[in-house]
Amino acid sequence: MMTTSSVASLRSAPSMAIYGLACVFLYLVPAIVFLLPTSLVAAELASGWSGGVYRWVGEGISDKAGFLAVWCQFAMTIFYYPTLLAYVASTFAYVINPALASNGLYTAIIIVTLFWTGVFVSSRGMKAVAGLSSAGLVLGTLIPGVLLIVMGVVFLGQGNPSAAPMEFSALLPAWTGIASLVLIVNNFLSYSGMEMNAVHVSSLRKPATEFPRAMFVAMGLVLAIFILPAIAISWVVPAEKLSLTAGVMQAFDIFFAHFGFGWATPILALMLIAASLGGMLTWLAGPSKGLLMIGRQDGFLPPVLQRLNKHGIQQNILVAQGVVTTFIALLYAFIPEVSSAYWILSVITTQVYLVVYLLMFVAAMRLRKNRPDQPRGYRAPALFLLCWVGIISSLAAFCIGFVPPSQFGGGSVFVYILIVGGGFGIVGIGVPLLILALRKPSWKQDVSADPMAKEA
Repeated sequence: MMTTSSVASLRSAPSMAIYGLACVFLYLVPAIVFLLPTSLVAAELASGWSGGVYRWVGEGISDKAGFLAVWCQFAMTIFYYPTLLAYVASTFAYVINPALASNGLYTAIIIVTLFWTGVFVSSRGMKAVAGLSSAGLVLGTLIPGVLLIVMGVVFLGQGNPSAAPMEFSALLPAWTGIASLVLIVNNFLSYSGMEMNAVHVSSLRKPATEFPRAMFVAMGLVLAIFILPAIAISWVVPAEKLSLTAGVMQAFDIFFAHFGFGWATPILALMLIAASLGGMLTWLAGPSKGLLMIGRQDGFLPPVLQRLNKHGIQQNILVAQGVVTTFIALLYAFIPEVSSAYWILSVITTQVYLVVYLLMFVAAMRLRKNRPDQPRGYRAPALFLLCWVGIISSLAAFCIGFVPPSQFGGGSVFVYILIVGGGFGIVGIGVPLLILALRKPSWKQDVSADPMAKEA
């Protein structure tokens, strides 16, 4: 349940609802070639080495590679939060004015306002928002997801036609060139985070049997939450009219209007918003805190980014992240189609995060070969096969990410590649290389007596 709550969300449902019944195929493929290897490999690493991805990659490859991994884990949030808040903006539009859901300027304003509000709240050291994230799984994911499915089944049961083909042949996506399969890359990011709860593997009574079983159960629950609502959306919203940010609310709007519950649309929107904002506030300081600890103890960050405010929060890192996020949010104001900006940022997020997994798979193989006697609470079966499957699928997803999806074929391919490649190159690779080049011995701090470091 911990794993399910950390991964499952309705936010990605519209991007797969475009494919109708074929979303089953497009979710299952990355589950087999990416989700499963990631979960099992991370379980072995977590049971043998504490400290997360930095320790795993640092021990398996090098400290610099470990810094690159933890940086990418942090940097991906720079692109993740604009996409999350764009979803919030589109959802909130159904409370005040649905026409605003496709307005880029409105979306940009909401993103900037909510993100800086989150930075302010996080910098105050407030912990009351943590409970909101726990309730978010029920309020903003499970209840809306079940409602979508139930209303969809009743809708079809009344004899209403489906907006998407439901024949057996529709299980496979139509092949119109490689661009027709590009949306599958977004599903790799949908499954990211499955490895986080591997740190608890040593708490199980029988890790060798219980953890794989837990992963398979969680995978089934995650797939159900991802696939079934996406299919329900495809029943009522035609693919050509589906918004990647407001698709969930489009479906609810149609369902509620059909069943005479139009008054419930704003209530449902607020539930989805509360869940998303709770998740944002809970995770906002997480990756940045990990980066701060590595930056202080090993001197990977300049002193200005290592400073803490009176609440013990890495405020300068959050502010720097906020400045970059503000510039990224402006994409929504200048790119005509909000869905296009949403998709581009989702792809950049995936590209940056895939670096973490590539380094993790390489580190796992090196540690199994060079440190075979290291005590491990769990050993992944066929580790090298799992790692190579994960590496190949991650590289394939990375390459596919540079191909514009068929839904946005009208735009310039060169501009698309330039934005995706530039975003990945600058934030994912350029900045950490610059930091390493400028790194000075004086940046390293003695944190042995720092209670905050010990806690981390």
